[in-house]
Amino acid sequence: MRTPYGPLHRGDLHAIRKSILGLDTTVGTVPIYDAVRRAGSAPDITADILFNTIRDHCRDGGVDFLTLHCGVNHETFASLRRDPPRVMGVVSRGGAFHLAMMDATGEENPLYAEYDYLMEILREEDVCISLGDGMRPGAVVDAGRQAKTVEYLTLGTLAARAQEQGVQRMIEGPGHMPVDQITYNVKMIKELTDQAPLYLLGGPLVTDIVPGYDHVSAAIGGSIAAMAGADFLCMVSPPSEHLALPDLADIEEGTRGGKSCRTYRGGYHPSTGHVVQ
Repeated sequence: MRTPYGPLHRGDLHAIRKSILGLDTTVGTVPIYDAVRRAGSAPDITADILFNTIRDHCRDGGVDFLTLHCGVNHETFASLRRDPPRVMGVVSRGGAFHLAMMDATGEENPLYAEYDYLMEILREEDVCISLGDGMRPGAVVDAGRQAKTVEYLTLGTLAARAQEQGVQRMIEGPGHMPVDQITYNVKMIKELTDQAPLYLLGGPLVTDIVPGYDHVSAAIGGSIAAMAGADFLCMVSPPSEHLALPDLADIEEGTRGGKSCRTYRGGYHPSTGHVVQ
């Protein structure tokens, strides 16, 4: 599970994180959310604040993976500016925070500029890097924008560098997109990243017009993505997804929807060579 406190930015995040780490499950965090809280605003984040936050999350004991938006760099930012304006803008909160940092300072994303140092931290603490998809589309009409693909290419290079330095890696993606683009995008990400595990954040959602029923849209997209080789699906919580904070009943219902995608995952999995049940 990825810790739910991230988007809230309030409360004792350390205490919340430690409480969640008491559960018998895989746990991931998103340090940039905590870093914004410590700095006061995204443009005020420094490399020291960001790396200190990452170290703190690693050293809490029990954190298995960190979502880090290392692919949001100057090249990706330039591609975003060249793209036609997005209907939904940059919907990745982590991606938007890094863009705000870069725009305010004119400097490169520290996670990209000092990637080798980041690998030292993660290798020392035996934590997996989940390379975040900061340019993922938040509306199906934005799915064809170039910045998303430029980020894919960068993540492929970073995934290889992680492996070379003894750090486990997985990839996040690909956002909202039409049904006919899901298989292509999943296979492209898998090929560019040498078949790294692919973690899908909610879906992909195949339509933007069913708020309150996004778990249905996500189950459709997730099933297609699973057939194409996706490895890890993030559940969508009805009816609160995109509308409110979920309660326990929402989480349970969303989990049932996510599990339904496993039905479509049987057969030969090209990334492992194993038969998946």
